[in-house]
Amino acid sequence: MAYVIINPNSTAAMTEGMLEVARAAVPGVTLEGWTNAGGPPAIQGHEDGLKAAPSLLELVDKANAEGFEGIIIACFDDTALEDAQARSKVPVIGIGQAAYHIAALRGWSFSVVTTLPISVPIIEGNIIGYGFEHLMGKVRASDVPVLALEEDPDRATEAVAVETARAMAGDGVDCVILGCAGMAKLTAHLRGRFDKPILDGVECAARLITAL
Repeated sequence: MAYVIINPNSTAAMTEGMLEVARAAVPGVTLEGWTNAGGPPAIQGHEDGLKAAPSLLELVDKANAEGFEGIIIACFDDTALEDAQARSKVPVIGIGQAAYHIAALRGWSFSVVTTLPISVPIIEGNIIGYGFEHLMGKVRASDVPVLALEEDPDRATEAVAVETARAMAGDGVDCVILGCAGMAKLTAHLRGRFDKPILDGVECAARLITAL
């Protein structure tokens, strides 16, 4: 069986990075990565999500037509997820959705470290909508633009690490979730720096989609 990861933004390097992480999480599973050429270079806020949605949903239709067994929407905002699920014959999950569910299945409370403040209300709304408000500590912005994760990874990593440390020290949670698909490749490094669990939505989604 084959599965596809759809990156709702148009930055192909981010797609490749996510695909590498996902394949490492589920060895032996066939995964492809598609980039939404019709989307903005990064999804930062509600307006970018709206711009990405039409061409993203076309890719969902294409994945169904080509016989993929499952689809991952690889934006932590879970861009157009409900619309994608409504039109797909095969399972569709978002990486934010997947991470919250993995935390819940472990019985872990969590904080989220995301990119810019504009993403905070979207993520908070999703967590509440999925029914996990009781597990939520804080949604924290690291003030790292999405594309900086590709263009200046060392500086971005340090900024994310600083906010992760604050979450672990001050939020009273069991784990921290990385709140951007572009942070997937930071996961191993951050796990080496902190004692509490760190969840990445790309890994979580890759594991859950095969179960569905």
